[in-house]
Amino acid sequence: MIVNKYTIYISRLLGDLVLLNVAFIISAVLAQSWEILLQRNYMFLLLVILNFTWYFSSNLSGLYEDIYLREYVNHFINLFKGTFLLVLVTIAFIFFVKEDLFTRNFIIYLSALYFISVNIWTIIFRKFLKLIRRRGFSTRNLLIVGSGEVAEHFKKEVCDVPGFGYKFIGFINEAEIIHDKLADFEKYLIENKVDDVVIALADEASVNLERIIRICNINAVKIHFVPNYFQFLSERFQVSSLGNFPIVTARDEPLEEASRRFLKRSFDIVFSSFIVVFVFTWLLPIISILIKIDSKGKVFFYQDRIGVRNKKFRLIKFRTMFESPETNEFVATKPNDPRVTRLGRFLRKFNIDELPQFINVLKGDMSVVGPRPHAIPYQLKYAEYFEEIKLRHSVKPGITGWAQIHGLRGDVEDEEENKKRTLQRIKYDLWYIENWSFKLDLQIILITIWQMISGRTNAI
Repeated sequence: MIVNKYTIYISRLLGDLVLLNVAFIISAVLAQSWEILLQRNYMFLLLVILNFTWYFSSNLSGLYEDIYLREYVNHFINLFKGTFLLVLVTIAFIFFVKEDLFTRNFIIYLSALYFISVNIWTIIFRKFLKLIRRRGFSTRNLLIVGSGEVAEHFKKEVCDVPGFGYKFIGFINEAEIIHDKLADFEKYLIENKVDDVVIALADEASVNLERIIRICNINAVKIHFVPNYFQFLSERFQVSSLGNFPIVTARDEPLEEASRRFLKRSFDIVFSSFIVVFVFTWLLPIISILIKIDSKGKVFFYQDRIGVRNKKFRLIKFRTMFESPETNEFVATKPNDPRVTRLGRFLRKFNIDELPQFINVLKGDMSVVGPRPHAIPYQLKYAEYFEEIKLRHSVKPGITGWAQIHGLRGDVEDEEENKKRTLQRIKYDLWYIENWSFKLDLQIILITIWQMISGRTNAI
């Protein structure tokens, strides 16, 4: 629904390809000379290959999708990955043809020139597009039929963003478009030169839907629908078709794909094996001795937790509290909690007490990254705050997670504050599930390691 989306895509793609060809010629001349480049005309075959490589890789990676809407840092990373792919293709070609002149200097010039120039071009294009649309060029007049929460949300998300290219005309309440006032609706379309109408009507107004569509069609006004069940959708819903039926999937979860689960599980096994072999083998004896010296009791603490698909499993941690009979009573750990041992405070501060959970990962009960698993009493309590809490259990729980690196760990004594923190934590967990990527897992792991080293884990 973005105005002139294909034209924008073609403009950006052609601009990038022109820059690629110019950067190639300049790099070749700087590395050797124009005469040598003409003598070795097979280098122009490399140029053709690079053009096709950029075309296909940029489309597969979604490089040109919503370029002016997303954060530029994300686009910058995609440009870097695309340029790196061009470098790999160039190296492979040079190796294959056994080129001895256009080598290191040529590759350095090409990658640097292209990466810098395409970033500058992208920034200029973004600013130019926003500028012309703010001045009324390349825009369409849009009217929203509806006045409820969905209509307001649509206006904020689409009409208030210049990149989409729509000039907001206004709202028309569904109550205003009934029977005898349909003529006024048509007059309003004509007088305001409306190009697009977004229909976000409640069920009770659907009786007028056919007439509204008819008037829009008579006046060649484009019609779009926002389903009135929008409030049930997550931010990452999926629109597809099944046979001849359009399907809207409320939640799109990347880890539903077997190949992605295999990638995540493979990484879990490799990473956990590394931690167990190179860290746990020497750290376990040290921590065990210190725990025994600090307080009486077992080295490890075992507790039933809720895992994937609501299955229970036994979570393993280093014991950080004085031993006491296990209870189902919901008692949050407080700052300076007397139940926590002296060593336990240190282990909690640096997340060292969580290390045994890599054994849970190897057993398949957990993942390195995912929503933190809840103890049974906590699960029952949190369900009072958030009815759809089981949505978290569509993936394996993790040792660390998106909510944890944002400081949403543990509970607080104040009931209302604890409720707010719990809801926020669950929202972060659901965002992770719907936006999972291998890169995101690596990011969370690196941030967790840094927080452990710095002691900024927000643990109680």
